[in-house]
Amino acid sequence: MSIGGSTIAAELAALKVDFAAPPPISRDERLQRLERARRLTRDAGADAAIINAGASLRYFAGVPWGASERLVAMILPVNGKPVMICPTFESGSLEAVLEIEADVRLWEEDENPFALVASTLRDVQANVVAIDPALPYEMVVRLGAAAPTLKKQDGSSVVNGCRMYKSAAELALMQYAKNLTLEVHRRAARVLAPGISTADVRRFIEDAHRKLGTAGNTFCIVHFAEATSYPHGLPGEQQLRENDIVLIDTGTAVHGYNSDITRTYIFGKATEEQRRIWDLEHEAQATAFAAAQLGAECQAVDAAARGFLTRAGLGPDYKLPGLPHRTGHGIGLSIHEPAYLVRGDRTPLAPGMCFSNEPMIVIPGKFGVRLEDHFYMSEQGPKWFTQPQASIDAPFGR
Repeated sequence: MSIGGSTIAAELAALKVDFAAPPPISRDERLQRLERARRLTRDAGADAAIINAGASLRYFAGVPWGASERLVAMILPVNGKPVMICPTFESGSLEAVLEIEADVRLWEEDENPFALVASTLRDVQANVVAIDPALPYEMVVRLGAAAPTLKKQDGSSVVNGCRMYKSAAELALMQYAKNLTLEVHRRAARVLAPGISTADVRRFIEDAHRKLGTAGNTFCIVHFAEATSYPHGLPGEQQLRENDIVLIDTGTAVHGYNSDITRTYIFGKATEEQRRIWDLEHEAQATAFAAAQLGAECQAVDAAARGFLTRAGLGPDYKLPGLPHRTGHGIGLSIHEPAYLVRGDRTPLAPGMCFSNEPMIVIPGKFGVRLEDHFYMSEQGPKWFTQPQASIDAPFGR
């Protein structure tokens, strides 16, 4: 079926990558991460850190498993080899993905894994432990019951103190993922036609990401017309009509590192109001980028964007019409991760930090405009991963 002068099948068939994929994170880099984590653990006054399954365990050990009710974790003493805690029946799978040298201690299904953690902490002479902020509260309670004299403290300074600052290898993986997603965005705009559904567009984006060699979308938001005035949309599907506003927010992952790009544009002819709000959004995004200077607090970036919009007659603060959410979030192995471009986050901007820049404008009951690109902090200041959209009419050029 012909759609928008082309066909979905033809767009998928023509889709290809003309830029080289970067290598995955090396074992040497993971060892450097472990050493930094040890230093930060020691600086925090702890003897060991506990890292739960999920993005942080992948960061340190290369284990790409999500957290579940079964404890899979790493104990990292400030001195000595890491220790992996794992169910016995998963040991073969763990060994197949583990990218660091570690002792492995196993527990059976009818055993208490936290008793094993407690005995391991005693063996490594850890009386104070820094706990991954992603370890569920229920597990922290069970650890306390198994080790009543153990002193537990927040391990955010250890985890975030490593993961917030991306290496050159991480930046390369993120750049590649964003390049892929931007190309998918370009193709998605070309398959739009009257009557196409949001579900059709989401399926195309999923198939396109897979065609480019990823596991597919990590998420995908597609909205038309009034649904764009809800930052994360409404239930149900919409069909595209002439002169609708289109908002597409999607991303993928490469070796776990995420892209996350939003484009908003007109399918047809924009009204004067739509064009004015789009232009304000574009300038708010540029204002936020200009405020992201080395040493500035994260909250200053949000203040700059929000202040610009307030002077333009929107808001103030989170009031609508205006900007209903933070200006941006950190990104890496998690789509949303510290630090955040929001009031109250006083983290100073430093080289290696990566953020979304998306000061969305919502006009309730009518439409919303979100332009989302990401930048990283270089030694010279902020650098775009992808260049911002140029206009409401030609999101990817003529």
